[in-house]
Amino acid sequence: MNKTELVAAMAEKTELSKKDAEKALKAFTDVVAEELQKGEKIQLVGFGTFEVAERPAREGRNPKTGEVMTIAASKSPKFKAGKALKNSLN
Repeated sequence: MNKTELVAAMAEKTELSKKDAEKALKAFTDVVAEELQKGEKIQLVGFGTFEVAERPAREGRNPKTGEVMTIAASKSPKFKAGKALKNSLN
């Protein structure tokens, strides 16, 4: 499912126009991104948790030359599915 299909499905379920459903989806993704940038975590009970995972710096190798190089520490978004979501899939 792509964004257009998601917006259409949201509009149908909520009886909103596609334009309003798209605004709601954009607002949701913007708020999640802003909170993750602040280092906050978003918990949606029964659905899941969005949080920031921190990766420490580590050594790696350049596959072309075999040279050892340092890979910088980084942050990445992480989603952990809630129990209700997991149970609905099984």
